[in-house]
Amino acid sequence: MQITLKDGSVKEYSEVKTVYEIAKDISSGLARVACAGEIDGQVVDLRTQIEKDCTLNILTANDPQGLQVIRHTASHVMAEAVKRLFPEAKVAIGPAIEQGFYYDFDAAPFSREDLDRIEAEMKKIIKEGHEITRFTLPKEEAIHFMQEKDEPYKVELIQDLPKDAEISFYDQGGFVDLCAGPHLMSTKGIKAFKLISSSMAYWRGDEHKAQLQRIYATAFNKKEDLAAYLEHLEDIKKRDHNKLGREMELFTTVDVIGQGLPLFTPKGTKMILKLQRWIEDLEDNEWGYVRTRTPLMAKSDLYKISGHWDHYKDGMFVLGDEENDKEVFALRPMTCPFQYYVYKNSQKSYRDLPYRMGETSTLYRAEDSGEMHGLTRVRQFTISEGHLVIRPDQAEEELKGCLRLANYVLDTLGLQEDVTYRLSKWDANNREKYLGDEHYWESTQDALRQILIEEKLPFVEADGEAAFYGPKIDIQAKNVYGKEDTMITIQLDCAIAENFDMYYIDENGEKIRPYIIHRTSLGCYERTLAWLIEKYAGKFPTWLCPEQARILPISDKYTDYANKVAKECKKNGIDVTVDSRSEKIGFKIRAARLDKLPYMLVVGQQEEADGTVSVRSRFAGEEGVKPLGEFIDQICKEIRTKEIRKEAVSEDEKKKQA
Repeated sequence: MQITLKDGSVKEYSEVKTVYEIAKDISSGLARVACAGEIDGQVVDLRTQIEKDCTLNILTANDPQGLQVIRHTASHVMAEAVKRLFPEAKVAIGPAIEQGFYYDFDAAPFSREDLDRIEAEMKKIIKEGHEITRFTLPKEEAIHFMQEKDEPYKVELIQDLPKDAEISFYDQGGFVDLCAGPHLMSTKGIKAFKLISSSMAYWRGDEHKAQLQRIYATAFNKKEDLAAYLEHLEDIKKRDHNKLGREMELFTTVDVIGQGLPLFTPKGTKMILKLQRWIEDLEDNEWGYVRTRTPLMAKSDLYKISGHWDHYKDGMFVLGDEENDKEVFALRPMTCPFQYYVYKNSQKSYRDLPYRMGETSTLYRAEDSGEMHGLTRVRQFTISEGHLVIRPDQAEEELKGCLRLANYVLDTLGLQEDVTYRLSKWDANNREKYLGDEHYWESTQDALRQILIEEKLPFVEADGEAAFYGPKIDIQAKNVYGKEDTMITIQLDCAIAENFDMYYIDENGEKIRPYIIHRTSLGCYERTLAWLIEKYAGKFPTWLCPEQARILPISDKYTDYANKVAKECKKNGIDVTVDSRSEKIGFKIRAARLDKLPYMLVVGQQEEADGTVSVRSRFAGEEGVKPLGEFIDQICKEIRTKEIRKEAVSEDEKKKQA
């Protein structure tokens, strides 16, 4: 048989060979660092036997798939360590993930001291250097095997497999785990790892099933790579909006109010209002939207017409019981059916379209408690919602307009480089979930795909992510921990106008069903604020800051002048405060830096005499003494243009970068 290698060279063998044996034949050095193989594009175990012609790539830790094998093997070592230290623990699942690996256990919660003990035990196992071997069993034998080991979660996994499935196990010196692999040849291949944290997780992600304890960890091939990653984690902790947003007093949560119901302080409220006013003015004055204001709840009748009652009821807060109450209401999870009746309030002709409706909409969704996190997933949130009622011939132009508006918003906020684009499609194997037939879905999906192509935006496609009434362009972003969320969405709906008897009068006097575009220009304000906190580590662009400048009098004698400066700044729309505390100026400057303020204005005898301010900023450090009017012009221009100034680099940062 002929084996074509990555460099195009060909190896010939007359007998069956494993991937590992071929790696060793190429070079003993390659065999030592090999983690897995890739046969005709499929990642396989080093123990895999090759019996026919194929292409073969030997994967090492330098390959993402190879590093994943190291991490997967480390998860098994972690499971063995837990079983040694906590024999009553039951093992569940332990996959490799993007940033490392985890393993779920049915056990008591793990403390940091427990994690340190597990880490130490893992080092012992790795030092023992057990060879890792693979074997398979028929389904019934595999079930019996795991029943004897009293591992009920493994038994359940096996029971869910097809009757004729090849059920594989890996043995590392006596510890045996159910696994499809691939794995390293020996535990000695794990060079650098760290247990990061522990948290609760539901079995199979179902809140109605057992609560397990999940240990998150990571592994690398080199200690230097691990050290760099741990340093990165420290930076992530500093940027985590759930921590930093509270420290900066932007928002808080209270148990007696409820999970997923954040309270915004004056600072956080000011930031959201700045975003909201900007978006409303942008949509209404530059993009031709009309503004609506609709109720926060409605009778179930409305949601039955729209289809949400059948397709989305479990995600709604329902007020009342259909069996016992004359009228049942629900808090709105979306605004579209309300705005349809705004459209229907007066008859529209083809000349009135597109009819673009915008609303700053507060919505309610019954999120599972395990899904909520900070501001990124909450039960009450506000979005820059809009619905465009259009003629079919306007679809392409209006969809492009929605996409360009969203990208303009992202660019202004400095977030454009952080997003990816996804075409969210229906699942043809789950047709009862969706309105319309196959032709409807293929044609609407093609229309959105063509828009993305023409706008030259790279995108991925995802089945099963569409709304029940139409496909979407979803603009995605990841938080500091790597979890992806939808930030902005644009949906094409050619079906639901029928449900509401929506129409316009065409040039021939005929009633025609319009298309509808559901879209956001900014998305959810709460989630966007979380994104901004993490993006800028709290050092926001000046226009967004709740406090744009702080005036620091050198002593109490200059407080009157400081207040005079503040009054002039406020007249020009600048958010300023005066630090009139009886503290030394050095203390006040340090406090302003800790609060991540864009500008500090130091004032004393000379500034008062000359009508000036001594300017310090995050961007240039000492900017020097300036006439007050000159500073006001400077900051007002920065606010008006929404300029994003680069931060000054400290000496420590310069050394680190070098």
